[in-house]
Amino acid sequence: MAREESIIRFEGVSFGHGHNKPILDEVDFPIRRGMKLAVMGQNGAGKSTLFNLMTGALKPESGEIHISRGLSIATATQVIPRALMSLTVREFFQKCFAEPVYDIDPRIDAVLDAVNLEVEHTRTVKSFSGGQQARLLLASALIQNPDLLLLDEPTNNLDTAGIEHLTRFLVEYPKTVIVISHDADFLNAFTTGVLYLDVHTRKIEQYPGNYNDVLEDITARIDRENRKNAQLAKKIQENKDKANFFAQKGGKMRLVAKKMRTEVEEMEEEKVDVRKEDKTIRPFTIPAQAEIGGVLLSLTSYTVHKNHKPVVRKANVSLRKNQHLLLKGPNGIGKSTLLERIVLGTPDGSTIAPGVKVGYYRQDFSTLDFDKTVFDALIEAMGKPDEERMRAVAAGFLITRDVIYTKIGSLSEGQKGLVAFASLVLERPGLLILDEPTNHINFRHLPVIAKALDQYEGAMILVSHVPDFVEQIRIDDILDLGI
Repeated sequence: MAREESIIRFEGVSFGHGHNKPILDEVDFPIRRGMKLAVMGQNGAGKSTLFNLMTGALKPESGEIHISRGLSIATATQVIPRALMSLTVREFFQKCFAEPVYDIDPRIDAVLDAVNLEVEHTRTVKSFSGGQQARLLLASALIQNPDLLLLDEPTNNLDTAGIEHLTRFLVEYPKTVIVISHDADFLNAFTTGVLYLDVHTRKIEQYPGNYNDVLEDITARIDRENRKNAQLAKKIQENKDKANFFAQKGGKMRLVAKKMRTEVEEMEEEKVDVRKEDKTIRPFTIPAQAEIGGVLLSLTSYTVHKNHKPVVRKANVSLRKNQHLLLKGPNGIGKSTLLERIVLGTPDGSTIAPGVKVGYYRQDFSTLDFDKTVFDALIEAMGKPDEERMRAVAAGFLITRDVIYTKIGSLSEGQKGLVAFASLVLERPGLLILDEPTNHINFRHLPVIAKALDQYEGAMILVSHVPDFVEQIRIDDILDLGI
């Protein structure tokens, strides 16, 4: 097959999750061999749905998806399914194949080396950190040696070293890659084209170039469309004024007025629908619990994992109101485990003052009940139910009427993240604990979230591997578990 020949082609494809959730409307685009594409679009626009259509997990309602005969496709999803968490590493990789692979151990070692992870094959998946699980997901796609590699938010939970390693791998990868990501620097490093899902028109626009090129292209187009419409609007108003003037004169002037009104109608039709850019969440504040003071959290010791063994270390951390702590360390060191134990009150060296309300943002969103609707979850987050306030807060996080009665488990990962932030606003915590709060979140929302965290007046512990995000937030102290 020639390099320029398309390996997947969408022709007039439409798809929706029921009548109330249309995703694609008669989209057409090709994927050519060797392309390295980014998929961009607002949270909930249908990026993960697009992947499922390519793999055949979902079928289009109309139109056709042409896939080259014999094309192998592998996907690294955003999270490891809960049903696979109890498997060993060896069992997890065996699940990637329809038939048993008897020489799988060397192949596992090879792909684990590619993602910079060295682990025992008998270890269970659930024992790994979020960053290590992200590497396992990537490796599970690579072990299949696919013609088309689909990566859904692959940098989530990865530390800086992990992102650099993944970037180098993708630059050198000789086959076709399509990536969903909100990490602009990561995308700019290797992509040569973009598929843009417009949530308003439900079309897919294909652009050459990387993320920055596309933003410049879209911005330039919006400027051109606005200028054209402004010029037409001025001319339309002038013609309307003249038509009204001539109509009042009577006689033959009425024919002139009629002709000018026809010209007005034609100019109205020439107006273009200016592209609607992705909406950004409104600026928000996370109110801090008012009736507390003194030391809200003290940490005198903690446990890290070195060479797969627990090591206890001393600490001297005392968090009061309006103090922000950054928790650092490489993947697998024990950051998420420490946060979880602090919330549960299980670590020996950690104490939360009585009466302090804890707001906990988990990277896997397991603090949310996936079987509840967004409406019920947000009402329950309030100390005193107030539907009017709840709906106002929800709207600020783009939780619209067609979303609010949806079960949380049916939302995209990005939408779950916005529900989690809305819950924190309604909870009014005294101690805010955030584990990778940028995961799955649209890049347009991140500055708004960073400002809210920067201004938070309670005690806060933050874990994030995104330097640009952290730089926007006031940090008063750093605890580096890797030292």
